[in-house]
Amino acid sequence: MDNDKQKIELLAPAKDLDTGIAAINCGADAVYVGAPQFSAREKAGNSIENIEKLVNYAHQYYARVYITLNTILNDSELLQAVQLVHNLYNIGVDAIIIQDMGFLEHNLPPIPLFASTQTHNISAEKISFLHKVGFQRVILGRELSLEEIKNIHSITDIELECFVHGAVCVSYSGQCYMSYAIGGRSGNRGQCAQPCRKKYSLRDSTGQILVNNSHLLSLKDMNRSNHLRELVDSGITSFKIEGRLKDKQYVMNIVSFYRNELDKILHQIGKEKSSSGISHPDFRAHPDKTFNRQYSDYFLNGRTKSLANFSTPKSMGEKIGTVKGITKEYFTLKEKHDLDKGDGICFIDSSGDLCGTTINKIDGEKVFPQKISELAQNLTIYRNYNHEFATQLGKSRTIRKISTTLYCEINEKNIIFKARDEDNNQVSLTFKNNFETAKNQQGVLDTIRKQFLKSGNTIFETTIEITATPPYPFIPVKILNDMRRSLLEELLKTRMESYSQQIRIKKTMPVDYPEKNLSYRANIFNEKAKAFYKNHGVQNIEPAAETGLLLNGKKVMTTKYCLRYELGLCGQKLNEPLYLVDEKGQPFELSFDCKKCEMNIYFGDKNDS
Repeated sequence: MDNDKQKIELLAPAKDLDTGIAAINCGADAVYVGAPQFSAREKAGNSIENIEKLVNYAHQYYARVYITLNTILNDSELLQAVQLVHNLYNIGVDAIIIQDMGFLEHNLPPIPLFASTQTHNISAEKISFLHKVGFQRVILGRELSLEEIKNIHSITDIELECFVHGAVCVSYSGQCYMSYAIGGRSGNRGQCAQPCRKKYSLRDSTGQILVNNSHLLSLKDMNRSNHLRELVDSGITSFKIEGRLKDKQYVMNIVSFYRNELDKILHQIGKEKSSSGISHPDFRAHPDKTFNRQYSDYFLNGRTKSLANFSTPKSMGEKIGTVKGITKEYFTLKEKHDLDKGDGICFIDSSGDLCGTTINKIDGEKVFPQKISELAQNLTIYRNYNHEFATQLGKSRTIRKISTTLYCEINEKNIIFKARDEDNNQVSLTFKNNFETAKNQQGVLDTIRKQFLKSGNTIFETTIEITATPPYPFIPVKILNDMRRSLLEELLKTRMESYSQQIRIKKTMPVDYPEKNLSYRANIFNEKAKAFYKNHGVQNIEPAAETGLLLNGKKVMTTKYCLRYELGLCGQKLNEPLYLVDEKGQPFELSFDCKKCEMNIYFGDKNDS
């Protein structure tokens, strides 16, 4: 398949049915949700019944539903997961997102397989291999630049999915064992304790503290909304929003924002979105107005500084202004602002810590917060809760409609109604013209037009064309409404019947994996996964860390983010090795691969391994 001819997909997260429906209404072309088990977000599972409801809702708009089964599995879990895939296929799910290669050694239904970003998809050779063994799509590593994406696209025509918005893991996905090493909670098993969001001190080999008690590994969120055109040109066909643990309001805001931005670009370049219908939001989306840790484009155009926020891993929201004056009761800002009663504000205090409070009252330029003791002149104020916007989203009745033309033909014998939607689905219903002649002839056509433009709670947005030969019959409004309802019900039935569930073509070509020796970082947790790699030429396999491997002295994180670069220490002579030390005193040795421009983190001292 030629990616350049493919339609473009906006892919949204959903933690539950309600959020998934909201994402579809706000313009998502597809949503991804967690299965009842085995998802990389353990707390974002959904029942089969709710997934089926979401599938049926999405398919009305020709939108797709993908299910995440992207943890590594032990042998008994893998058997359960394979049965789950069969169940999901039977209810119409469009694809399964997986990490564990053991799936491919089982008899799966012909459902498309997507390679999770947890499979560490950063090299063209690896991605080409995944395509050859049967994956339809790969979800690219977040760290890839535009040039690297273009190179991958040039050697394979597999579908490429790319994150464009949301939280960023500091480690390469699938390559983080820090949470498991510290407390036995594995990110590859959906149980990450997020140690990257905690505080650390940076010290050298002499014990000198270079940075004290800061969030040194907590990265800002991703926002690539200014680079969507370049991503399309580089070969991306699916634009993914992160956030299966985010609330419905966040998803509505971000999906609606990216829908608008992406549509402008698709119009410019003559491409189409991959689903049908137009979303009609009743709010003005803005990514700063819901959860965010401030933004970066995260290596998309090369390495830059300010990828992390050392002060906090929490949401900062939108920048409002700088404190000009302060009293015991209120403060003023140097800039004009739209702060209001009920808003939440935050700021970094003189100690470098995040503080926050709520606005009690606004009186002209005077802002009266609930707490004022930590505030000081020249502090930058952010709004991390917009009360008015949150209320607006909470009350939103955003709808999505399919453009549909209705046709009415009236002759002496019959009344014929036809409908054709934007995807060229067509239906026709014929009724006998047994009605009396109307006294008000012009009123007949006006009444038909009025009643048939009422699409009510259906997914259709209608226009009507009428062809009629007088004298016109008198058709009671109730009967007209029943005719319209029957016509649109028949059209919806036809739409659903014409929906095409994609089929995976199983590939049998022999192909060798790019490596012959695999360490624990290949995440091989079951016998079927081991057999998969053996069948593709791998000779030596170390079992996954989660089998109980002792991680003392072993690499627990590899990241393109580099503390030396972030702190401006590149090229400086330091007393190495450097260590991150957590609040409990646990050290993590750092090593810097300057040739690859990567940072490695070890559990304890790497010489202990």
